[in-house]
Amino acid sequence: MSTVSAPGGPDVTAWPPREGVTAAHGRAVLNWAAGTSPGHPRVCLVRGARGSGKSQLLAWFLMGSAGHPRTTVHATVLSAGLFTDAFAWELGRQLGYGPLSPARLLDRLTVDQRPLLLLVPDLHRSGRGPADRPPAHPATLVQDLLLPLLELPQTRAIVEVGDSGLLDGWAPAQPAEPARPAEPTLTIDVGDKPFGNFAEPAEGDGEGDLTAQLRRTSDGRPLWDLAPETVREHALDQALLAPDSVHAVRALLTDPGFLLHGSPVSIAACLADERIPTPPGLRQTWRLAAPQLSDPEHSAAQRAALLHAAALGAGPALARYLLPLAEGHVFTAVWSRPDAALTALAPVPGGPGDGQGELLAADPLGDLTLLDAATGLSTAVVPVPSPSTARPQGIAVRHDRSLLLLTDTGALYPAGEDPTAVLGHIAAHHGQAALRNPDLRPCALGQCPHGGITVIGDEQGNAHVWSMETPQAVPHSRALHSAPVTAVACLAQPDDQHTLVMSAAMDGTVRLWETSADPMPAPVEQRPALVTAMAAAQTAHGPVLAVAWSDATLHLWQILTGRVRPIPLLVPCRALALSRDSRLTVGGPEGAYAVRLDTARLWD
Repeated sequence: MSTVSAPGGPDVTAWPPREGVTAAHGRAVLNWAAGTSPGHPRVCLVRGARGSGKSQLLAWFLMGSAGHPRTTVHATVLSAGLFTDAFAWELGRQLGYGPLSPARLLDRLTVDQRPLLLLVPDLHRSGRGPADRPPAHPATLVQDLLLPLLELPQTRAIVEVGDSGLLDGWAPAQPAEPARPAEPTLTIDVGDKPFGNFAEPAEGDGEGDLTAQLRRTSDGRPLWDLAPETVREHALDQALLAPDSVHAVRALLTDPGFLLHGSPVSIAACLADERIPTPPGLRQTWRLAAPQLSDPEHSAAQRAALLHAAALGAGPALARYLLPLAEGHVFTAVWSRPDAALTALAPVPGGPGDGQGELLAADPLGDLTLLDAATGLSTAVVPVPSPSTARPQGIAVRHDRSLLLLTDTGALYPAGEDPTAVLGHIAAHHGQAALRNPDLRPCALGQCPHGGITVIGDEQGNAHVWSMETPQAVPHSRALHSAPVTAVACLAQPDDQHTLVMSAAMDGTVRLWETSADPMPAPVEQRPALVTAMAAAQTAHGPVLAVAWSDATLHLWQILTGRVRPIPLLVPCRALALSRDSRLTVGGPEGAYAVRLDTARLWD
């Protein structure tokens, strides 16, 4: 077994030798990764002809990179066939942010100062879509995303560039080190001849007519679910090069089976070209669904459910086709409102389905609207006599439809007729506490589905439980977290004597507290992400907790057993509502939608 080490860095005797990797090249890339001297290059370019061992060198390094903090690779994005958006989606997923647009990803990384070692194989083979459009060219990915990433001082990257000349001459606009390096990049050239048995075929060799490989129904329709992976991945790429490309592309983009089973990245790159005619609503549907559909971990049933949910608000014909497939999954969308930007949601007590006949929703302008929970349609505007600058971030609704609002400034406001003055007392109590100690300012508000109890979280990590129906001098309070609370929810027990409180905080923890006892000593969940919304309900299959995370993932907890099921979110979530009949409403700045959960088999 060969030994490759770097002065002052890791000793990687455990790394296995790999055919196609020379000791000199391995030592060079390892020395670069382990180097800590001032002005050390932050970019390592791996050059060479096809089959010369570039990919083997990167794979060799990745296999042993976790052996030392300096050499640990934080993300590996296989960039062949990716355009800028798809590269950002995958990088965001690997870094724990969820699939993000390039602009949002750069914003997150600008704030996040953790070191980032990025491995980018096949940059020279990146690009997708029509050949005469910028997304098809690797230089566009470099200019729009990779260069801004490299300008961040915490970023280092190993980039495979082939013989393309990409990133030649790169230097940071502002040197990250006190002494600017004479050579901002290290270039490792593995040669221009195939190494050993690693000669690679030229691009497109052996493909032929991909659609000719498709199995078809008796009436000639393609069976995309039975197609080989290569056919599904590259059929649209080949159609773009066909002599009659308009007809070939349209045949694929109007085939629901291909939209479900074809390459989401190829479709997204194609739809970015506004010259290509598409069925009504397909572009809007794809903009919403593509970031999640591009995750290769999703099953066909989950892809169908996601695409159906996205199509409900923009492409009804596609939604109708996908409905039978979506109904076979554990969640099925019942309505979608891409036009409804929401910051808060709350069930209105007294309606059918344990208060889920209507939902009270707040938008970013501070307006309140009643929504039909079954359709998502607005039924009434609710006037709120509060300061015009108030922007509700949380809502609690009492049986008489009086409201307690939590604004983006941390202030609580009562609204509506409140003859017992209970809500006014709650608001005054927390307002006075925040004046004495700003760390006690409220930052999260939730309610039990039946509307009788509300829970308030503050910036010190405390949870405060109040009755909204009867006067109460002080709340039932406990310190649950050591960081500001980001979301709260609660459930009254069947005997109405006890309340189960669920809370999450800025440290990524989720905690449970049954108010007749001490809080659980340890979090029930902790992740490197933030909880953005919570909701709970007593369903036909027991109490369920829904937890939305900042990485576009929703966790559904079966509280009595502790079993959890993750499902992807189509929009960034800021508000949740869960009904007794297992209808989950998701709202955020980019729209709202509702799904029906199959709780009978959700945790199978």
